[in-house]
Amino acid sequence: MSELGWSNGETARAQSAAFAALDLGTNNCRLLIGAPTRDGFRVLDSYSRIVRLGEGLHHTGELAPSAMDRAMVALKACADRIERRQLRGVRAVATEACRRASNGAAFLDRVRDETGLEIKTISTREEAELALESCSPLLADAGRRALLFDIGGGSTELAWVRLAPASTPKLIGYVSLPVGVVTLAERWGDAAFTADGFELMVEDVMGRLEEFERVYCISHEIRMGGVRFLGTSGTVTTLAGIALKLPRYRRPLVDGHLLTHDDALAAMQHLRDLGREGLIAHPCVGPERIDFVLPGCAVFEAIRRLWPAEDIIVADRGLREGMVLRMIRDIGALSSGRVHRYRYHA
Repeated sequence: MSELGWSNGETARAQSAAFAALDLGTNNCRLLIGAPTRDGFRVLDSYSRIVRLGEGLHHTGELAPSAMDRAMVALKACADRIERRQLRGVRAVATEACRRASNGAAFLDRVRDETGLEIKTISTREEAELALESCSPLLADAGRRALLFDIGGGSTELAWVRLAPASTPKLIGYVSLPVGVVTLAERWGDAAFTADGFELMVEDVMGRLEEFERVYCISHEIRMGGVRFLGTSGTVTTLAGIALKLPRYRRPLVDGHLLTHDDALAAMQHLRDLGREGLIAHPCVGPERIDFVLPGCAVFEAIRRLWPAEDIIVADRGLREGMVLRMIRDIGALSSGRVHRYRYHA
């Protein structure tokens, strides 16, 4: 018998199963295919492309034809990868761009007709829950409360979490702000690269966070102690890569890294000092992300100013990992108290 109470045959069958999770966001299209292991899952395949699905959405309220075409190219690549494998389960979700766009549902109907992918638009609450599901292993023995934040393309999710020894973290409050790196970049344009423009972005986001502070009194909880911060997004992982002085981005060194307050400030200032040409040339940024880095830093800075923290746990994981873990848990391959490891072999 295995440690989970399975026979050897059951263990072998569970570990031969594979699950696919697809996350269609405002800026990126991401796919992950993973197979269960005793303590989490092993990644068999992963795919990520910047598609800028939400381009222009802030101004028009609709997904643009060119943005939908870009996304379709990536989605067809994902469908091909899924088709090549025998999978026990597939889940595909869309987030803020499709939630907000008046033609979001029609676009997902087109995706189904052209690729066979059934993509469901999820709520902001489920988005926060999936992020927490994937990041929970990093919060083991972390304290009594945690603030998890995910700076996305079209929105920013924050989850206020109760922690307890030998217990699954529990979501006790969440908020989804309708601002992300794409929406801020479109609103502020080149002003995001100026000192005044950056400060205005920070003040805008701080104003949007104040209601969440009033409801949950997070500042008071921080003063009481035992509150950990965890960030999961391209912004936070980029700051960690800068702080670690990586010649190129390396997920194993970033995921789980403890980013100190001083290192975060220094990394942000370094990015702001680089200017456009420097950001394009930087190995942790590059030309595809140049317009989104400083808007993401503005959201990060707003969170840091409102709720100062000595350090932040950095997570290079998100909705895809959360979906895979849920599907694995549904077949009984994980217990709620198990530490979940993600082995990226792809």
